[in-house]
Amino acid sequence: MVETARSISLVLLGLSLLSWTAAAQSRAERTLRVAAASDLQAALPEIVKGFERESRATVTVSFGSSGNFFAQVQNGAPFDVFLSADVDYPRQLAASGRADGASLYQYATGRIVLWTRKDSGIDVTKGLRGLTDARITRIAIANPKHAPYGRAAEAALRYEKVYDAVRGRLVLGENISQTAQLVDSGNANVGIIALSLAVGPALRATGTYTEIPLTAHPPIEQAAVVLSASKNKALAREMVQYLGRPEVRQLLQRFGFMPPQPVSR
Repeated sequence: MVETARSISLVLLGLSLLSWTAAAQSRAERTLRVAAASDLQAALPEIVKGFERESRATVTVSFGSSGNFFAQVQNGAPFDVFLSADVDYPRQLAASGRADGASLYQYATGRIVLWTRKDSGIDVTKGLRGLTDARITRIAIANPKHAPYGRAAEAALRYEKVYDAVRGRLVLGENISQTAQLVDSGNANVGIIALSLAVGPALRATGTYTEIPLTAHPPIEQAAVVLSASKNKALAREMVQYLGRPEVRQLLQRFGFMPPQPVSR
């Protein structure tokens, strides 16, 4: 009788382990690793929550500069989806076979603003030409070498013909999120940051901003793409397609992104 009970217990334990293993394998098959541009830090969590709820997937997001992620993917970083603030990075990955070109989708166009803390005493409504004010000693922008928003900021400064006058005061953030932190922490007087961060919960209460005209810089065309290294390509495609949902587009617009335009070739 004892042996029978022990055998039954072992069988139940074995079935339990098999069930747990199958469940763990199923969860692994419904997991995505996403490399996302830092300008999405305020908007993407809500998008991911909706996708996870609908797809029953688990999505892990890493935020950073698009240029750094581009280099990491070229070196074999294990991401499934790349959300880039510069459409050229996904294009280059597709051209080199490191991404599925057919999946490339432009999900938004970014905007830049001149932002400062409300208690800074600086009037940002004067725009970029106001940066020549001697009281402004540190101006934060993202590093133009690998951050699309940094390239847009530099282009706008040149367009307004103030770049040469202020270049000695520029402090560079590793990505656009770090750039915003430099200003919010007081380590810079003002910064040229993403509108999506300026209207996000972290900065909305503490800062004030003025939008920089679209004519002052090349468009910040942003795109998503499924990476060739992905082991869950079908699920990755689902997520990229999810970005095209009307409710997702509306959410992105709420965070200051412009609607996506047809990807130019």
